[in-house]
Amino acid sequence: MEWADKEIRGKVLHKLSRFGKFQHSHTAIEHLQKGFPPHLGGRVKENIHELKKEGILLSKPTNYGEQVSINVEMTEKVMEYITIFLKRKE
Repeated sequence: MEWADKEIRGKVLHKLSRFGKFQHSHTAIEHLQKGFPPHLGGRVKENIHELKKEGILLSKPTNYGEQVSINVEMTEKVMEYITIFLKRKE
């Protein structure tokens, strides 16, 4: 079964929320690709970029790489994407 972009975004946000990565708690972008099939690596990066453009992910540049966290002001949209991802698992 192929992954839709909204499902990829939902899985990324689900992972971040499970680990409590909101506002001031960040994680490296590279960690978000783990758990996806290897052939989806490019699409995962594209969807992370789209989440940043939508304002759902906040970016924090560091000297050791870019870090991201969930914007708590976008909770409704975050939950929408996570719900789409969780329905995929059924």
